[in-house]
Amino acid sequence: MPTNLLLLLLFGVRVLAICPPMCTCSRGHRAVDCSARGLAILPDSLQHNIHFLNLSHNRFQDLDGLLNHFDHLRTLDISYNHLHHLPVGLPRALWDIRASGNYIRQLEKNNTAYHWNLQNLDLSHNLLERVVLINNTLSNLQSLNLSHNKFWTVPTNMPYNLEMVDLSHNYLLQILPGSLDRLPKLSRFYLHANRFTSLSNGVFSRLDGLQLLTLGDNPWACEDEENINHLLTWMQQTPAKILGCPCYTRPTCGEAHLATRRTWHSAAFTEPPLGGDAHHPGHRAPMQVVTSGYLSKSAQLNVGQYPSTVNTSGPGEQVLIVSGGFLTSTPHSLSTHSSTTIRTRSTKKVLPGRAHSTSHQIHICSFETTILSLLCTVVILCAC
Repeated sequence: MPTNLLLLLLFGVRVLAICPPMCTCSRGHRAVDCSARGLAILPDSLQHNIHFLNLSHNRFQDLDGLLNHFDHLRTLDISYNHLHHLPVGLPRALWDIRASGNYIRQLEKNNTAYHWNLQNLDLSHNLLERVVLINNTLSNLQSLNLSHNKFWTVPTNMPYNLEMVDLSHNYLLQILPGSLDRLPKLSRFYLHANRFTSLSNGVFSRLDGLQLLTLGDNPWACEDEENINHLLTWMQQTPAKILGCPCYTRPTCGEAHLATRRTWHSAAFTEPPLGGDAHHPGHRAPMQVVTSGYLSKSAQLNVGQYPSTVNTSGPGEQVLIVSGGFLTSTPHSLSTHSSTTIRTRSTKKVLPGRAHSTSHQIHICSFETTILSLLCTVVILCAC
């Protein structure tokens, strides 16, 4: 009896010691939260069968070889620390690695070569310039977040089962041919807030599962028709939704399977098209207003100097639109806050009948004035 009691006490002390004192634990001590504790050293007494470990918002600089014995670990959050590389020897059972907000500059092939079970990898808000991935590795990876880094080109050899890739807020200039050919399941692709001016022909043509693409906040060279037209043509034909449509005022385009009629014009603008209604971004001006030329850079810069609204209504008015050295007139009703406009009113023609009556009235007035003058002279002479 005393022996059993002693064993029970020892076991109870062991149970109480499973959760480190500076952390909080749940789910039978298998979910451990040690975030925002100012830690620089991994806590002791972490049990080996934990499933969730949150070490975010601490001061860890190196975790190499310290986590490999957690064979049942599924989710590891090491974001917002002082790590300069992804820790070596991470458990191969991991499903979710969150390492955003560190100082990681590159991802080597050995960092991910053996993570067959990994489904989500978040390396956003780092200093990444290069990612080396091997074909047929990370075969279960579905979500890859590389946003807010320093990439100049889209990584190649991305895992073929990816469904979401976020490369927004980088310095991307190009997508190398073939980089996206092996991603049939990719449905969400975020490329906004980069430095794209154009893209090579057919770069998205192999993305059969694409549902959402973001392209906004890029300096598209809309005046370069030769390099931009193939992208604009693809946008009209794709069933995917595109947010931030290059060279158009509409915030959303694509979705060809929902469109009953397309009236996209070959012209493209980085600023709202002349004659577009600033109050209604979805409104497209009559096609006669949009010319086949491109708005020059100088015209775009000077647009804001004329903020007044110009409305024309009625057949007797005409608006002359100044754009890059040419004038385009239209009798249609317009309203704009962003175009340089000159408003002219047509002079009404005077009817012949009215002209004759006016002349007759002038002659009568002249005769009456003469009579009055003579009468005044007579009165003055009589008074003398």
